[in-house]
Amino acid sequence: MFRPKLPTMPQPTGIVTPPTVIEPTTITPGTPTAPQAPTAPAPSRPTIQVKPGTALALVGGGTAVVLVVGAVLVSMLLAVAITGVSVALVAVVLRLLVNDMHKGR
Repeated sequence: MFRPKLPTMPQPTGIVTPPTVIEPTTITPGTPTAPQAPTAPAPSRPTIQVKPGTALALVGGGTAVVLVVGAVLVSMLLAVAITGVSVALVAVVLRLLVNDMHKGR
């Protein structure tokens, strides 16, 4: 019924050269050289000096961020909890009213 159309691989164009044969070469040992003295690596970037005032500012800023994010998350949780409770309360009251209407007939 349906036959997939398979792409054909293109054939190479131009002159195709055969692979070349690499012949091994002989290794002649040389005279050993004296090892060089190791050099100390240069520092890639300067070190950071943290002063007590800077450390105190970083700790204070981190604490403030944690407190603000925590307050936002708690307020969102309370809003969802209160909204959920109020919707549940409205549903219960409506159900009671509908049941009372059906019993009154």
